Amino acid sequence: MAVITRIASATARVPLDAETSFATRRVLHRDYALVRIETDDGHTGIGFCYGGSTAGGLVTKAVRELFAPLLLGHDPHRTEGLWQAMYDEALLHGRTGAVMRALSALDIALWDRNARAAGLPLHAYLGAYHAGTVPAYASGGYYLDGKPPQMLAEEVAAYVDAGFSAVKIKVGRLGLLEEEARIAAAREAIGPDVLLMLDANNAWRDLHTALRFLRVYEQYDPYWIEEPFSPDDIENHRRLAECTDVPVATGEIEAGRWRNLELLNKEAALILQTDAAVCGGISEFRKIAFTAASFGVTVYPHWFHDLHCHLVASLPNAGMVEYFPDDAVLNFRRLIDRQLTCVAGRLRLPDTPGLGFDFLADAVDRYAVDAWQASEIASRLTG
Repeated sequence: MAVITRIASATARVPLDAETSFATRRVLHRDYALVRIETDDGHTGIGFCYGGSTAGGLVTKAVRELFAPLLLGHDPHRTEGLWQAMYDEALLHGRTGAVMRALSALDIALWDRNARAAGLPLHAYLGAYHAGTVPAYASGGYYLDGKPPQMLAEEVAAYVDAGFSAVKIKVGRLGLLEEEARIAAAREAIGPDVLLMLDANNAWRDLHTALRFLRVYEQYDPYWIEEPFSPDDIENHRRLAECTDVPVATGEIEAGRWRNLELLNKEAALILQTDAAVCGGISEFRKIAFTAASFGVTVYPHWFHDLHCHLVASLPNAGMVEYFPDDAVLNFRRLIDRQLTCVAGRLRLPDTPGLGFDFLADAVDRYAVDAWQASEIASRLTG
């Protein structure tokens, strides 16, 4: 039996090349919480999550002070038991947000360590459904100062030229006429047969406003409308789903199987966008996906394509991986030593053990706002 002997964690803040906007906020940099689990047999596993654009150290603090003491000295194969122990410990601190993201990062590291120890890529260790490659869609279309609809059109056309049959753009920041101009330009650029996803990033606060925009968007045949309201406003998600033929997609910052079950029971989402680095890790992601399958609902995971390619590859009811063709927005790519290969809109699955990549030591050191700090069995027993 292997034993967890060391858990190291760090916070890296990676600046964006240019200020980037969503429907309701602007981002200058991204904070990533990084973890590494080591066991006494020499195997390691890594995990990570997005800690937001400010105060990402809250996640790292939860790793170090709340969860690491629970894991040290235990068998890493006890993923379910360790998940439950962390969840129970976190009940008073937060069942979503930074605390659940910390739990997620550690759970990912456990699965990665176990797959590496078995000598298998994570997708194979989980029980592969796809072989070789998985389908992906190109995610982009962000708001940038001085970026007119024509530049957006050129961006999405380049994705199609690269072989993607589905693309996603941001909506919800501008007025109705300006938004329509962007969507119209994107649809004309990609043609009628390419799927066009629209991501509102919680733009609207009431059903009337959402419907006013959706009635205009419908003519451009969107494949889905993503996160139209606050994630807590499940009722308006349900009401919107009743009023439009555009599928409602949400769940990217939702945590736990129980809230996702509420979305499914209320028919508030036809598509779940569960993020394993947010929802409770790989362990919880799989529970959510299996539950969604019983409702006939497809899961399209939210970003971190280096992680989610493995999960999409292992599930029959997973749709596509959200793929970011460059590091302009998903700049986590600057922290890791291998990048996925994309051919004709499909991602080539890693054939190396575990996640198939590791952190770049120099990059983490360069961007660290909270350097690696370790919790170890020896210090725990003597401290």
